[in-house]
Amino acid sequence: MPLLLRLVGLVPALAFLLTVLAPPLNHDVAALLDFTRRWLGGERLYVDILDVNPPLIFLLNLPPAAIGAWTALDAVPALLLCLLGLCALSASLALRLLPKAPVEAACLTLGIPLLTLAAGYDFGQREHLMVLAALPWLLLAARRIEGVPTRRGLALACAVLAALGFALKPHFLAVPALVEGLVLWRRGPSRALRDPVPWAMAAVWLLYLVVTLVVFPDYFARVLPLVRDYYLGLGDLSWWQVILTERLGTALMLLLPLAVLAFLRPGRGALPQVLALAGLGAALSAVAQQKGWTYHAMPVRLLAGLLAVVLAARWLDLALPAARALRAAPAAAVVAAFALGIHNFAGAEAPWREITWSWSRAGQLAALLEQHVHGRSLLVLSPDIFPVYPAVNYARARTTLRWMNLWLLQGVYRSCPADGARYHAIRDMPPAEAEVFRSVAEDFAHAPPAAVLVSRNPRIPRCGREFDFIEYFSRNPLFAGTFRRYRAAAELHGYRLFLRED
Repeated sequence: MPLLLRLVGLVPALAFLLTVLAPPLNHDVAALLDFTRRWLGGERLYVDILDVNPPLIFLLNLPPAAIGAWTALDAVPALLLCLLGLCALSASLALRLLPKAPVEAACLTLGIPLLTLAAGYDFGQREHLMVLAALPWLLLAARRIEGVPTRRGLALACAVLAALGFALKPHFLAVPALVEGLVLWRRGPSRALRDPVPWAMAAVWLLYLVVTLVVFPDYFARVLPLVRDYYLGLGDLSWWQVILTERLGTALMLLLPLAVLAFLRPGRGALPQVLALAGLGAALSAVAQQKGWTYHAMPVRLLAGLLAVVLAARWLDLALPAARALRAAPAAAVVAAFALGIHNFAGAEAPWREITWSWSRAGQLAALLEQHVHGRSLLVLSPDIFPVYPAVNYARARTTLRWMNLWLLQGVYRSCPADGARYHAIRDMPPAEAEVFRSVAEDFAHAPPAAVLVSRNPRIPRCGREFDFIEYFSRNPLFAGTFRRYRAAAELHGYRLFLRED
């Protein structure tokens, strides 16, 4: 490819790179990094700090958390560097598995690196990590179907990376189930079952399960019962409502007709079918999570865009004479890169979050915490992950709540108490609520933080009057006595900041 065209074709990828390097870090990514930092600092995962995520994401966050703890580099830029390293690994593996058709190879040479960066604000989310891990394996799956030989070491590397990505959430297993089902159907049982790739992936998942059972038994004993009883009930949408959310619905409008085309034209090869089924598996994962959040739809958007590029490139490779296809490949690749860039900028909340960060609600909260709580301890009483995160990360505040937020109280108070009271009587609290009520007060009294940040909006149904976190926890004498040492310092966008009077 001529140098000038290559440079032009890299413009969309450069735009996404600048976007992901600029603040803000995604709120969930920031929260998981903060909890990993606390785990590295000595708090016990699923004992002293509790979260619904299985341990793999915390294990993967250990390197940037360690860099942030042991070097002069902060954990947030360390995480971004590690994520960019994963993008480079994914792209380098995938580019070694490209088909030989000139237009398709040229389009994927520019498109795959772009795709690794194209999550926008959701860069680093578990769904994004899953796509990064899956990309080389998807190309490998098409080669396995078509009988294209691949070096065993490369194939196993792709399999292990993909298995780790799919292990991040159980919902993600819908993707390998559909794709490996296609491989089994197209190759036949005798050949498919001799393939080491699915067995290597299954071995990774089995090893992860054993490690979780042995090293993190409290995840099964303490966290999963809470997820079953309270967290799953926080999903507000039915399956059809999730499908009709703006971003998933729009992504499916592109994916579904392209999937039909991929299977109606089998002469276009296996890769379009693999991508179509991967996108459908990602859609099933989004529906199963019942939330309709933007990052749940992100893998569908990324895979649908890649499928469109592959189908268009294969059509050109088939329609043009070989020499003309070779000459057209560089220009087609540039067009594909810009098409992918526009497609993903339109659905990625980027770069608008980055442009508006300094005057956004989260940016202003980060500035407030930077002013009053920089590098100090902070108790956050809020149902929100955003905008609390990444504000606390940028302020380098040390959070003290055992949970990332007060979702457990949201689950307990999905309906009003039967006796008409605003809060459950202390003696009548279910065990999960009693643990929150007790542990928050005990931790607060044992090591009073430098500041307390309290949300006025509890995101709990109003039962006669609003649920007030300070009033609720002040029914515990330990909390009430300690809170008397704090004075109101500021209020911003529904958040009250209290500072300890030393």
